[in-house]
Amino acid sequence: MAQDKGVADVVRQLGQACKEAGFFYVKGHGIPDSLVKEVRNIAHRYFDLPYEEKIKIKLSATTGYRGYQHVGENITKGVPDMHEAIDCYKEVTKGMYGALGETMQGSNVWPSHPPNFKKLMEEYVNLCTELSRKIMRGIALALGGSPVEFEGTRAGDPFWVLRIIGYPGVSPANGQDMPKNDIGCGAHTDYGLLTLVNQDDGITALQVKNLSGEWISAPPIPGTFVCNIGDMLKILSNGFYESTLHRVTNNSPIYRVCVAYFYEPNYDAVIEPLDECVKQTGGTRRFEGAVYGKHLVSKVLTNFIY
Repeated sequence: MAQDKGVADVVRQLGQACKEAGFFYVKGHGIPDSLVKEVRNIAHRYFDLPYEEKIKIKLSATTGYRGYQHVGENITKGVPDMHEAIDCYKEVTKGMYGALGETMQGSNVWPSHPPNFKKLMEEYVNLCTELSRKIMRGIALALGGSPVEFEGTRAGDPFWVLRIIGYPGVSPANGQDMPKNDIGCGAHTDYGLLTLVNQDDGITALQVKNLSGEWISAPPIPGTFVCNIGDMLKILSNGFYESTLHRVTNNSPIYRVCVAYFYEPNYDAVIEPLDECVKQTGGTRRFEGAVYGKHLVSKVLTNFIY
């Protein structure tokens, strides 16, 4: 793969984007645009339902933290987020990872309305998983490793997370100013390896913090995914790549949907800096090993209001 000029050009661009920004756009990805749009459309139809209908799949500890969260129930750094969401995770069966898997044990709870919701989302997850695997092969090459560096015990059986998120639009009352508590999702980094963001066209709400400490907008570009790297890739690269802070502020009066797919390591993987990356960053390991599943659970328990 590395000897192919086309691949080499993409790898170079990937490496540059990961190093300089931690965010990039992907086009020509092979996932049908009709499916990408329908995923957002069906999410809009779900969020349009009455609260009494949406709450039928309420997220709780008994569901393995899968299901629906109302506006303000997700917490980022102690502050309620102004969004509602359905949280989905790869199935974890009883005893699958021993004590490590107990918190996340369960299957996804899907709404019965709109019809076809479950089938559509599962098809979408499968395609996002394959696309993410391909992108990670390019990132592996960019880091100086082999294309399969992130296979096997690291991410050969990748865990995944899907968050179907709705951000209410702002509507100033009686001509007053916009509300100050308008943060749809507070500043944070993602937990895993790679995120694919499928966001509504025409509404700019996602912001990324650049190396100068400035918040830069990442507007939707039709036919693309916005991608960003997460905490586990930061560790694997020994800090050569940074998991970039980002946030969401929907200042539009229009309701915004974003479907975020998170490609993660194996649930029980011990993530440590790659030898090649240690060499590239001065020869000293900057991070201790982290068990992905433990890292995920710590974040999930912090971000949820009981």
